[in-house]
Amino acid sequence: MTRMNSERRAFIGAFSGAVALLAMGCGTASAQSDGPIRIGMIYSKQGPGAAIGQYLQRGSELAVEQAGRKVLGRPIELVWLDEPNPQVSQQNMQRLVDENKVVAVVGGNYSSSALAMMSVANREKIPLILTGAAASEITGKSCSRYTFRTQATVPVQMEGLMPYVSQVGKKVYFLTASYAFGQDILRASRALLKKVGATEVGVDEVPINTADYSSYILKIRQAKPDVIVGGLVGGDFSNFLKQWNEMGMKDKIPYAAIAVTDTDFWDVGTQASTGIYVKPWYYNNPKNTAAEKKMTADFEKKYNEPPSDKTWSGWMGMRALLESIEAAKSTDAKAIVTQLEKWKNTEEAFPFFFREWDHQMVRPAVIVGVKKNISDKWDYFDVLKNTSDSAADTEKAFGTKEEIGCNMPAL
Repeated sequence: MTRMNSERRAFIGAFSGAVALLAMGCGTASAQSDGPIRIGMIYSKQGPGAAIGQYLQRGSELAVEQAGRKVLGRPIELVWLDEPNPQVSQQNMQRLVDENKVVAVVGGNYSSSALAMMSVANREKIPLILTGAAASEITGKSCSRYTFRTQATVPVQMEGLMPYVSQVGKKVYFLTASYAFGQDILRASRALLKKVGATEVGVDEVPINTADYSSYILKIRQAKPDVIVGGLVGGDFSNFLKQWNEMGMKDKIPYAAIAVTDTDFWDVGTQASTGIYVKPWYYNNPKNTAAEKKMTADFEKKYNEPPSDKTWSGWMGMRALLESIEAAKSTDAKAIVTQLEKWKNTEEAFPFFFREWDHQMVRPAVIVGVKKNISDKWDYFDVLKNTSDSAADTEKAFGTKEEIGCNMPAL
C-alpha cells in the first residue's frame, strides 16, 4: 500500500509539473503574440547609395508613424540593415529572418542586391517588397511568389523616355552601370532604337563606385552623339554630372536617363544639373494625391526639406505591407502574400496595384526635365507628363504574361 501511494504521489507530481510547464509555454506563446511585430528594412547605409538608402528608410519609417506605430493593435519594431553589395544584402536578409524573426522585409534599391535577397525570401517564405530595384528579371524570369516590387521595370520606363530621346536626336550613346540594371537598360533601349528611328554610336558599361569619368567623357565627345542615354545610380550618377559640367559638356550634348532620384541632383547642385528623366514620383507634382501631399508635409515638418521619390517608394512599400497585414488579420506569410496580391490603392486618377501573376506594381511614372532656371534649392524639375495616360495604356505598357515570362508556383 505504501509503495502504491508513493508511486501515485510521484505520478501526480510529475503530471502537475508537466501541466505547469505547459502553462508556462502557453503564457510565453501568448506573450509573443501580444509582443511587437518586427519588420525588416534593407537599405544602403554607406557607399554611393547611402543617400538613397536614407530617404527610402525615412519613407518607410514615416508610413509606420502615420499608422500610429502599430499594426493589428501591436507595436511595430523596425530593424534596418545595410545593402552594401549583393552578398552582404543576402546575408542581412537571412539575419533578419533567423535572428530578428521579422514577418516581412521592405528594401532593395540595387537590382543585383534585390535578386540576392529574393533567393532568401523564396527559400524562407518571407514577404519581400522591393522599393527601388528596376531590372525586369525581378518580376520576369526570376519572379518569386514572396517578392513584390514598387518600381516600374526598365522596359516600361524606357518606353516612356525613348520618344523624348528621339526628338532630341537620332545618334545615341549609352553610358550604363555594369550590373543587372545597366544591362537591362541596354537591352530595352536597343530594342526601341528602330521604333524611334535612332541608331547607336557608342556604349560604355561603367563599374560601380567609379570616381573618375574623364576617360568616358572624352570618348563621348569623340563619338559626337546627339544624346546620351544613361543608367548610373546614386553617387556614380552625381560624380558623372559634376565632371560632365566641369569638362564643359553641359548643354553641349543632352543627357536622358531613368530611375534617378532627387538626392542625386541635390548633391550635384543647380549649376551642373541637366537632362530629361523618368521618375516614379515627384514631390512638387500638381497631380499628387491628398495622401501624398500629407506625406510631403509630414516629411518637411520632420526633416526641414521635401521628400525625394525614394521617400515615396519606401513609404508606399511600407504602406502596402501594413495595410495587407491588417487585411490578413495575421502575420502569417501566406496570408500577407495573399492580401498583397489583392491590395489596391484608389487615391490616384486610376487605381494602382501589384499584378497578381508577377507582383509588379502597375502604375505610371512621371517624365521630368531639369528647369532652365532653378530658383529653389529643392525644386529642380518641371513635370512634363506621365509615361501613360490611362489605366488601359498603363497595363499595356507593363506587358502581357507571355512577354514578361514570369511563371510562379502555387502559394
